[in-house]
Amino acid sequence: MFGRGLVKKAAAAAVVAACAFVVIVALGASEFYALCLVLPPLAAASLTALSFAVLALVTALIYLVRQDEEEEEEEIESAGLGERAFALFRQRPILGTVAALAGGFIFLRNPALATMVAAAFTERSSRRRR
Repeated sequence: MFGRGLVKKAAAAAVVAACAFVVIVALGASEFYALCLVLPPLAAASLTALSFAVLALVTALIYLVRQDEEEEEEEIESAGLGERAFALFRQRPILGTVAALAGGFIFLRNPALATMVAAAFTERSSRRRR
């Protein structure tokens, strides 16, 4: 059957999501009842809701920052030699300076070798960084 593996993965994802939901509800109830021991129920409910709102906000910000970093890496990977050199200077200025000096020295000594080095820099790597 063609979709058998896909159905199994979807079922496993649904089970994991259901378990995560149960854990979150149980954590919220535990936090609420623990706060009820020292605060009035309305204040305990407010603080429980606030803590979960802060947790959701922090999680969203973490994923947004991670997504921006991945997009920046993709832009650098798809860039040409000049844009990659600029990105190298911007991210690691000392390494960029050393690379530029080495490239200039190689170009003065052997222009054909400089062409091979430029070709190596413009090649796309086979593995992706995560």
